[in-house]
Amino acid sequence: MIRAFNRTLVLAGLAALSACGAPQRGPSNEVINRALVGAPGEAQPSRIVATEIAFSRTGQEQGVRTALQQFATLGGQIHLGEGLVSVASASGFNNDPSEAPAWGTRSVWMSCDGATAVSQGRFRDKDGIVGNYIAVWERQAENDYRYSYFVFGPDNPQPPPREAPQEGDIVVTALDSIRADVADCSRRGETIPPPPPVTIGDGYTEGGKLSRDGTLRWRWLQYSDTRRRFVLDYLSKGSWQTAYDESLNLALETRE
Repeated sequence: MIRAFNRTLVLAGLAALSACGAPQRGPSNEVINRALVGAPGEAQPSRIVATEIAFSRTGQEQGVRTALQQFATLGGQIHLGEGLVSVASASGFNNDPSEAPAWGTRSVWMSCDGATAVSQGRFRDKDGIVGNYIAVWERQAENDYRYSYFVFGPDNPQPPPREAPQEGDIVVTALDSIRADVADCSRRGETIPPPPPVTIGDGYTEGGKLSRDGTLRWRWLQYSDTRRRFVLDYLSKGSWQTAYDESLNLALETRE
């Protein structure tokens, strides 16, 4: 196996622009395009980060409902507590820009050919509730990315509130970094090992997809208690590794 991309890509500049915190309008397209200059190969995690910045900016300017619909694939789905719902048929999401949460990318995993990517990040709503989101991105014919699957849920319990700085305190703000990994690519004539088998258990339903080049697999699980789980495996250093396995609580009540 060979690497198509540097194992860990630190995107401090983009992270600073997309970092979760107070609602923000986001950078201009010119700034995003400059951040992408020089990214090697077809598998470019920086393009996912740039797309998510634009996604977040659209939510801040036009509302969550508009952002969800504008950046979804045809047939894209949102995973709510009751199960998968198509973006086209989903209703009730707040479309007031002033109510939109702020979110920012923390990790990106990409198939070797760059056709499929999974991102994980953090969000904060207008009431200060924080949590995780996960999105599966598919490259389109126009070479841009749209999500086919989106799930989110609040931390439970919520982290304790930060203490306000006192007079005389020195406050240091650190730039977040974004971890980005690309799956192994096979040499000509080399066979890609199949992903490990999945055991179907009781008490839940599941679904997911293997990337078309066979180097990344993502799965969702839906439990009877409305709990959801997301599992990501990808080919790394010649063998399959579980990169992410997380349960998410009920979605925040961002719907009217």
